[in-house]
Amino acid sequence: MMSMIRQFSVFSFLLALFAVASALPLVLRDVFVPPVTYPHAGTVWKVGQHHNVTWDTSNAPVNITNKLGKVVLAKGGILDYEHPLAQGFDILQGRVEIKVPDVKPGHDYTIVLFGDSGNDSDEFTITK
Repeated sequence: MMSMIRQFSVFSFLLALFAVASALPLVLRDVFVPPVTYPHAGTVWKVGQHHNVTWDTSNAPVNITNKLGKVVLAKGGILDYEHPLAQGFDILQGRVEIKVPDVKPGHDYTIVLFGDSGNDSDEFTITK
């Protein structure tokens, strides 16, 4: 009796696995990692100003896993996930306008662009 239950359990598991696998889309999705083009090294932003963060979309694949973007400010490699500068925009736009937040002046800021994955800008400066 136990042998029959185990066989039924294995069969049920395989049937469920097949059902899940067959429900997956046949089209493979590509990860898109567009390079950030602005800000770049030498850029200086002032607190309160508005700027366009830009990235290169020329090599975008046809099937992108996640087309919704998020822009986060990082200082010294530490990302401020809790206060994104922009989010929910189409990653294929190639730009999004942000307002420079009221942060401590420094020369080690980067912008991190999230969509499929994360890609960061060169280090730049923020002043008061």
